[in-house]
Amino acid sequence: MEEVQKLAVVTGANSGVGYEVTRGLLKEGFQVVMACRNLEKANRAKEQLLTEMPSSLLEVSAIDLSDLESIKSFAREFRSKFQHLNILINNAGVLFNKPKRNKANLEMQFATNHLGHFLLTSLLLDLMPDSTSSRVVSLSSLAHKKAEIYFDDINCEQQTKWDAPYAQSKLACLLFADELQRKLHLAGKKVLSVAAHPGGTDSGLFDHMPKLFMQVLRLTFVPLFLHSNESAARPILKAALEGNVKGGEFFGPTGLFEMKGPPGLAKRTKYSKREDVAQQLWEVSEQMLGEPFAVEN
Repeated sequence: MEEVQKLAVVTGANSGVGYEVTRGLLKEGFQVVMACRNLEKANRAKEQLLTEMPSSLLEVSAIDLSDLESIKSFAREFRSKFQHLNILINNAGVLFNKPKRNKANLEMQFATNHLGHFLLTSLLLDLMPDSTSSRVVSLSSLAHKKAEIYFDDINCEQQTKWDAPYAQSKLACLLFADELQRKLHLAGKKVLSVAAHPGGTDSGLFDHMPKLFMQVLRLTFVPLFLHSNESAARPILKAALEGNVKGGEFFGPTGLFEMKGPPGLAKRTKYSKREDVAQQLWEVSEQMLGEPFAVEN
C-alpha cells in the first residue's frame, strides 16, 4: 500500500516563528501549505525554503484570518486539493498598540488570533485522521497570564491597558485548545489539541509598534530576554511532533522567565484552566460566527 504523504497547514508561515515551524515540518518530511495573508512575502519565503530543501513539497495559499469569508475561501480551496490533514498549526497573530477593528467591526486581535483560527479549525477538523499523531496546535503567549475573557466587553472598549486586547486573544487561544481537547475526548477521537507559546522573540509581531520604541527595545530588551525564531519554534514543533504528547498540554521555553530555553511543559494561570470560562468562550465564538462548531464522533 502506498504511504500517504503527511500534510500540515501553518498559518502565518511566511516569517518569524511560522517560517521556522514550516522549516521544521519540511525537515520531518511533511508537505506544508503556507496559509498567509501577504502572498508576495509568502512566495519569497517559499523560494528561500526550497533553496535550502529543493525536494520539499510546499504550497502557498491566501488567507486573511481577520476576514471570515477569506477563511471559508481558503478552506474550500484546501478541500478541493486535499483529502486529509495531519497537523494544523494555528500560528498567525497580530499585535497592535492602538484600537483596530475588522470588517465585521470586531476587535482585530481577538478576531485574528482567536476567532479566525476557531473558524479555520472547524472547517478542516473532519479531514484529520483519527490518530494521536493528528494535532491541532494553538499558539498562546506569556501575555495570557495578565488577562481574562471580557465577556461583557469582548472588543475591550472599556479596558485601560493598551495590551489588554492582545492578552485576551492569546488567553482565548489557550482556552480554545483546552475546550477542543475536551470535545475531541467526549467524541471518542484520538486527534489531539495542544497549545504552545514561543517565549520571547522579535518575530515581526511588533512591526506595528512605533519605530523609536522598537529601536530602544532591540538595543535593551531583545539581547537579554529574547531568543531566535528557530529556538522559539521548538515548543511548537514539540507539541506537533513528539510521540508522548497528551491532549490539553501546553508547551513553551523552560528557561529564564519562560522567555527562552529548552522546550517543555509551560506554566499557566488558574483562570486559564477554568472549564466554565472555556465553554462560555466556545459558545460566544459560535455566536459571533453565526454557526456552530460541533466535534462529530
